[in-house]
Amino acid sequence: MSDTRTNSGVDNISVFRKMFHWSVPGDRIISVMTAGNLATTQSVISQLEERNKAPSERNNSLLEAETMFQVATIVGGLLRETIGTMASDNGQRAAAGTFNASMIVAGQINGMEPRLFLIYPEGNFIEASFDTPFFQIGETKYGRPIIIRAYDPTMSFEDAVKLLMVSFDSTLKANLSVGLPLDLMVVERDNYEPVHQRRISANDPYFQAISTGWGEALKQAFDSLPDYTFYNPRSEAAE
Repeated sequence: MSDTRTNSGVDNISVFRKMFHWSVPGDRIISVMTAGNLATTQSVISQLEERNKAPSERNNSLLEAETMFQVATIVGGLLRETIGTMASDNGQRAAAGTFNASMIVAGQINGMEPRLFLIYPEGNFIEASFDTPFFQIGETKYGRPIIIRAYDPTMSFEDAVKLLMVSFDSTLKANLSVGLPLDLMVVERDNYEPVHQRRISANDPYFQAISTGWGEALKQAFDSLPDYTFYNPRSEAAE
């Protein structure tokens, strides 16, 4: 799941898609989610799509890579090159990190396990594991604690989507740089096309119910906690 808001200041907010996928039915599905400098991420995605179409570039095509590790290597190398080129072209006019971006690459190739990678601006990457089963990029500090507390590896896809919506709702309430609509895509193991895909807008009935219900549940949980008191029985007894 990803949001769609980009900004270069509070008075310049736009909507751009940050989730992309390519699939070959029966063979593979590859998804990329992006965060960071919009010019960088758009350039990387455009080049990836050109490589998927241009015969002269087929050796580097995501649809021709033999493993998901190769896919992550291609995306990481292209991200590093793009950031380096943009920084070099702008020279001293650009502050350090101006063109940085990060990406999540996920997918499955027929005959292999699904894999999930976090790509850093430097082009290197790490892979999800049993101990680290999910990744987040962009603005993560508001929604991440909710996922850490509630995530269960045995939960259903439906519950996972509900958890993501709660996480995003908390982030939306706290940070203007994250905004609706949200893009959602669900991919099952050994199914090389999305089984569920939708865009969630501000007037989406289910998301509104999640937002309202979560707010009310938090208030009820807070009220149920033990009250704090300044009265200290031990100090009274000591006197």
